[in-house]
Amino acid sequence: MTLIAAADGSALGNPGPAGWAWYIDPDRWASGGWPHGTNNMGELTAVLDLLRQTAGVDDELLVYCDSMYVINSLTKWMPGWKRKGWRKGDGKPVLNVEIMKELDAALAGRRVRFEWVKGHAGHPLNEEADRLANAAAVAFSQGRQPDAGPGLGGAAASVTETVGDKATRPADPVGQPSTTGTGSRRRAARPASEEPDDLFSAMADQLAPEPSDIDRVIVLERALASDDVRADPASVAALLHPDWCEIGRSGRLWTRADCLATIGPLLEPVRLEVVSVDQVDARTILLIWRSIGAQDSALRSSLWVKDDDWRQRFHQGTAEP
Repeated sequence: MTLIAAADGSALGNPGPAGWAWYIDPDRWASGGWPHGTNNMGELTAVLDLLRQTAGVDDELLVYCDSMYVINSLTKWMPGWKRKGWRKGDGKPVLNVEIMKELDAALAGRRVRFEWVKGHAGHPLNEEADRLANAAAVAFSQGRQPDAGPGLGGAAASVTETVGDKATRPADPVGQPSTTGTGSRRRAARPASEEPDDLFSAMADQLAPEPSDIDRVIVLERALASDDVRADPASVAALLHPDWCEIGRSGRLWTRADCLATIGPLLEPVRLEVVSVDQVDARTILLIWRSIGAQDSALRSSLWVKDDDWRQRFHQGTAEP
């Protein structure tokens, strides 16, 4: 049989408050994070914790990831890195090397397959892992510990139990470049005979760039729909433009002051499903999404504008029949 899970990471600011999570079903999931980390750290640590907690399971493990950086690191580039003493083809140290070494050990002798899925596209397991990872990042941004989840029911210890500070505060190793590359650095040409793995490893930071503006807006929209943020008017205020307004499902026009005076936790959990995203220009993004609750759903549009950071400028919700 095959055990199927999704693993994901999140970072508010990248680097910034960061979270990770893996999800199998409502009874088997885990999350964690750090006050300061990167999205790539979250993605890798989610897989590491999943491997550790499933270490006693005989079934093959299928892991859904929306990060090609993670998949390529673990399935293509790692053998070349190890041969070169955990250095890339250009001689630079491998990014996130301590987590990579832990992953290498955790994968030994395991039957594990990785499959890429598009993020924010409605894949049920990926959506849940993304939601939990983002909730963990939000928790750390507010100085709280996130819900660690039930885990796998005691099959194995989690990363935070076995690695300690290395997992709870994985600062970038001294002497290594940031885990998020800009993709603008030039590299020396390589001989045509060099192995493909080495070429790929030297491009790792280009294939795993800092999250796009669209990714950032989706993370912030999810945060606005989370109880952790909605329970704190100051957190909501930081995400709303000074001229914000909303046309609610009832047709009422809400001002920013109205919203902040009445904001609070949702009556029931809501899942956010992205319908479409349109980057109108460099400082404007239109996000169309669906809020799905236990009883009903609504189609919503959010206009986000960027000053020093992205803030929601306008929102409208329409109940679906």
